[in-house]
Amino acid sequence: MKILQWPVVLLCLLSSSALAAPLALDERPANEEEWGYRPGDGTVAETTPPAFSWRPQAGIATWEIEVQCADQALGSGHRFDGIGFNVFCPPVAFRPGSYAWRYRGIAKDGNSTNWSQSRKFTIPDNAAVMPMPPREELLARIPKSHPRLFVRPEDLPKLRELAAGTMRPQFQQLVAICEKLLADPPPTEEPKKYPADMERGSEEWKALWWGNRMYTIAALDGAATLGFTRLLGGKEEYGQLAKRILLDCATWDPHGATGYRYNDEAGMPYAYYFSRAYTFVHDLLSDEQREVCRQVMTARGREMYQHLCPRHLWQPYSSHSNRAWHFLGEVGIAFLDEIDDAEDWVWFAMNVFYNVYPVWSDSDGGWHEGVMYWSSYIGRFTWWADVMRAAMGINAFDKPYFAQSGYYPMYLMPPGKTDGGFGDGANRRRSRDVVPLVSELAAQAGNGHWQWYVDQHGGAVPTSGYVGFVRGQLPAVQPQPPADLPTSRWFRGIGQAYLNTTLTNADEAVQVIFKSSPMGTRSHGNEGNNSFGLWAYGEPLLIRTGHYYMYGGPHHRDWVWSTRSLNNITVDGQGQVKRSSAAKGEILDFQTTPSVDVVVGEAAESYQADNPAKDSGQRRQLLDRYTRTIVFVKPDLVIVYDRLRAVAPAKFEYWLHAKHEFQVRGQRDIQAQAGEVRCRIDLLAPEELAFSQTDQYDPNPWPQITTREWHLTATAPAAAKQIEFVALYRPHRTGDAVPTEATLRRVTGGYVLEADITAGRVLALLPTDDQATLTADELTATGQVVVRRFASDGSVVETVTARR
Repeated sequence: MKILQWPVVLLCLLSSSALAAPLALDERPANEEEWGYRPGDGTVAETTPPAFSWRPQAGIATWEIEVQCADQALGSGHRFDGIGFNVFCPPVAFRPGSYAWRYRGIAKDGNSTNWSQSRKFTIPDNAAVMPMPPREELLARIPKSHPRLFVRPEDLPKLRELAAGTMRPQFQQLVAICEKLLADPPPTEEPKKYPADMERGSEEWKALWWGNRMYTIAALDGAATLGFTRLLGGKEEYGQLAKRILLDCATWDPHGATGYRYNDEAGMPYAYYFSRAYTFVHDLLSDEQREVCRQVMTARGREMYQHLCPRHLWQPYSSHSNRAWHFLGEVGIAFLDEIDDAEDWVWFAMNVFYNVYPVWSDSDGGWHEGVMYWSSYIGRFTWWADVMRAAMGINAFDKPYFAQSGYYPMYLMPPGKTDGGFGDGANRRRSRDVVPLVSELAAQAGNGHWQWYVDQHGGAVPTSGYVGFVRGQLPAVQPQPPADLPTSRWFRGIGQAYLNTTLTNADEAVQVIFKSSPMGTRSHGNEGNNSFGLWAYGEPLLIRTGHYYMYGGPHHRDWVWSTRSLNNITVDGQGQVKRSSAAKGEILDFQTTPSVDVVVGEAAESYQADNPAKDSGQRRQLLDRYTRTIVFVKPDLVIVYDRLRAVAPAKFEYWLHAKHEFQVRGQRDIQAQAGEVRCRIDLLAPEELAFSQTDQYDPNPWPQITTREWHLTATAPAAAKQIEFVALYRPHRTGDAVPTEATLRRVTGGYVLEADITAGRVLALLPTDDQATLTADELTATGQVVVRRFASDGSVVETVTARR
């Protein structure tokens, strides 16, 4: 690192070598699939130093970064050179203050590009301190001998002591697993590839695709368990069986049925479980046997590295790659100094961790792909956190994301809730399914709220197997009920808001979830923007629909990805762009109070259709505006107000979905029911809606999947360029008295809505013209939704104005 002022650098550029015509620096703006220039101009960094990122460029050998301090009291600045990747986290923390940075590339012949534009950023006082150690230092921290994954050689005496003492019960659980493996070892014959005539995506294909994954795990995780247990004092036979399994699996073709590029669901677990087994039985292997293992992992590691690096550092929005990178890191650590490329694999993985992780959220702690993938991917990431801590002394939980991550399930899935809403497979999740991961996060972060959540489900769930043994007894965390937290929360990075009456018990709660996401509809977070869902008193009332059993299969692609599968709106039968980063939404406003919540989303950009001109490659916008405002008057009234403006006159279809058939007595009296909970739906505008209802999907799933859900469509009476939908939703328990009185009055520039609630009434001004001023009952608004809640005695309880 060199400390320089930019004027000095400019003088240096006047040297003879600098007089050569500079290479042109590629500074094209990043698109939705790219990580982008970070820190962005005018941003506030979450860590010190920040992680830098810029566009890669062919022909560049190394990069240079200059950081200038706005305040000379902070020093003259920093210069970093010899950077190999297009990302960089400096090895020193920056003091709080204002900075500007720029970069340039250096070609192999020493010629340099022009300097980039300068981008300003700020380091706040509370930034997390996370400098990245230099390459040589990081690699030197890794033990020279084995084991290296999860534990270090010097940890073994203490672990053996624990196995014979306070953790004997956990050790005996490992022994029991090993005894079963001795009695019935897993098969190790190489798995079969797909037959040439097998249809990809068929039931038979899926069985072999996933079956080879489970077959691989059974063999190599079994070997890792045997090898680890033997290190703690288990039988020598455990180690011998582990070695035999390991060497049998080493004969499998690296590019065959379990190859990373052929079937990554088998190739990834092969890579990390093989590496774990190898490091746990290293002392039992001869030099010749070690060489066999090195050869197979050289081939497998290179295949992974070539796929991931450097692409993942600039285009990281791939689901599987976001676990593959740290699995490659495990391979690199296990084979460091034994495979020439292993250093590069470890260094790449650490650069991903420091500079490009996590991609599916910001520091707010959500997860774009949904709660099923959150628990799966973060759960696996905690293995890497264990590995980094043991091998290199890096604490993954210093990342700001992990200070918030546990709030995601708390707000999305209050204790007792079933169905995690948005994200592939989320509808199969229950709140207790995430408890093992939240247990780990609570212990690592020392977060009492998360520990309270765990305790509501019966307490911590220890991790099983050797990973659980290494983690040992998680430190006790004092639970803290969420009484000091707002009941609703907006997760900005994923564009989702969860509006709750309580966080303590789903059986006593009413919840609205809403999505309008800057991440679009890509990957496993494929729901359209401005979609919502409604739960009440332990039951799902209005849901996202469809079945997730084969990613990208006909039902998944053409129904689950479709806007028709959601509580949303289509335009002339067309929905939002499917599974695309271009289908962006935005939450314009979010406000929460004890009695009223408001969230506003904009999704017009998501509605695009193929251009009629052949081969144009361009899409045409269907909408200029689609603003959805949801007002939750807790607990018994949800107002959904939609403003749409089409590019050309169009018919609009309003979709609702439930587990059971809707009872439609007219557009102002529709009933949805789930268990002993109901929702009365009143579609006040537009009038003369035409209704249709079916329990069939388009297309239906595989024949053996017989579960059906109900889909209600309300179609506007005529084509129009502009339309508004006004709907009231009243969730309640069966048998409870439900207010039904509501009036919607059309006035110049908008609507005046009045609706009774259980303990009072609500007045709302709903604009249709951003310039018009609406007035009613001493309430005034110009271009904004304004809601006032009154108590039964006429006093004002709350007034909320949507800021946009």
